Amino acid sequence: MKRISTFIMVLACTFASAQTIDDVLRYSTENLQGTARFQAMGGAFGALGGDLSALNVNPAGSAVFNFSEVSITGSNYHRNNDALYGNTTRNSTDNSLDLNQIGGVFVWNSSTDSPWKKIALAVNYDMVQNFDNQLVVTGSSAVGIDNYFLNFADGEPLGPLRTQQGEFIEEAYLDIGANLGYSAQQAFLGFQAGIIEPEEDDDQNTSYFSNAQYSNVNQRYIRNTSGYNSKFTLNFATQYKEDLYLGASLNFHNVLYDRVSYLDEEGYDAESPVQSISFDNLLHTEGYGFSFSLGAIAKVNQTVRVGASYQSPTWYTLTDDTSQRINSNLAVSDIDFINFTIVNLYDEYRIKTPEKYTGSVALVFGQDGLISFDYSYQDMSKAELRPTSDPSFAAENDFISNTLGAVNSFRVGGEYRIDQVSLRGGYRYDQSPYEDTDFVGDLNGFSAGIGYNFGANRLDLAYSRTEQDVNSYLFDGGIDSAALINQVNTNISLGYTLKF
Repeated sequence: MKRISTFIMVLACTFASAQTIDDVLRYSTENLQGTARFQAMGGAFGALGGDLSALNVNPAGSAVFNFSEVSITGSNYHRNNDALYGNTTRNSTDNSLDLNQIGGVFVWNSSTDSPWKKIALAVNYDMVQNFDNQLVVTGSSAVGIDNYFLNFADGEPLGPLRTQQGEFIEEAYLDIGANLGYSAQQAFLGFQAGIIEPEEDDDQNTSYFSNAQYSNVNQRYIRNTSGYNSKFTLNFATQYKEDLYLGASLNFHNVLYDRVSYLDEEGYDAESPVQSISFDNLLHTEGYGFSFSLGAIAKVNQTVRVGASYQSPTWYTLTDDTSQRINSNLAVSDIDFINFTIVNLYDEYRIKTPEKYTGSVALVFGQDGLISFDYSYQDMSKAELRPTSDPSFAAENDFISNTLGAVNSFRVGGEYRIDQVSLRGGYRYDQSPYEDTDFVGDLNGFSAGIGYNFGANRLDLAYSRTEQDVNSYLFDGGIDSAALINQVNTNISLGYTLKF
């Protein structure tokens, strides 16, 4: 029988690859960048409008435009991560450059005496999340990767973990994943790599012990992520009389996410049978989503404006595929045939993110400048993995509802104009989605920028910085090894706007 060293499984696994609260938060959290003006003012545009990225806060904002215009924005993303693991802190950085916003709005003013003074149609693309990042963790731990495999192997019969006569190891790996599930597949890897052994040499055995002996092990973990969560918006808004703006948007989301992690472990006792382990994982996710939003802006007087908006849940449809590699000094000779070319395909699943409510107020001082404030509320405990009839999803949804809570967000922005020059600044605060902020801390950010109005066009430059502490788990399940990450994200954005 000819060995197939490159193989993509065509049978979808009947057991999920442990979609968790982390997946829900990844796609429920928006870190919208937007136009350079939007970024410079901290995204506080709910009562202002007049900016294409403001449509993501309040869809009534397109009716505030006096002229049709198009805008385009590019950003440089700089990620700085300080990872504390054990007693060791390791720094890592990542830079990427992206076109994060492009769109246009088309305005028609009424030529009659109708109270409906204006209508506006807008189309806009915004990057909601840029997933490009690198994390490097090094340190000593009392919990080795053998505990990961022991956890999954507990209760799994030994018989299926053996390769059958005439069966290639990669075929056995895929077959176990498709028919017995993720836990049995991870137990198979640990057994074939020589990391765990059965208590009894019996096919019915369900208890295992570790071949790794240590008090502490040295671990080096690298995780690279890439991809995006983008939003394409179709917007309609109108102005009623002089003081009221109403709008609605349909939002189409697109998701691409890749995560590859590498773990190397050594430093075992001299008498330990296992002396080195490497374990690598690749996750690829792609999918799409839909949401809608409604909003209104009212002029209380010449200075004060108020806004309110509703962002519906986002309904995502996603698919995952995974690949793995493992090795140790005790592994079977053909272990390398399980590699990143051997792909597990999983059934389609869905995520429903919670709805969001935003209230806004702004003070506009004629042509001299403005101050704006937004408050948003989103109850993250309502997030769901679907179908909810899936037992594993039902259990995880219970965990989500008990672990996550309400997220209160505040954004403040200001702009001061000196002839053609606009000076801008902003502040942003997002409460942790966790009831226990030891898991994920609150996010704080500030921003600044400058713009120059040439008349028919405008050039804007923005700088923004956010900081947040996160406990990042090295694996989605099996063990609770985590590093405390201080995340500092810095963006520099340049935008161009053309009126016509």
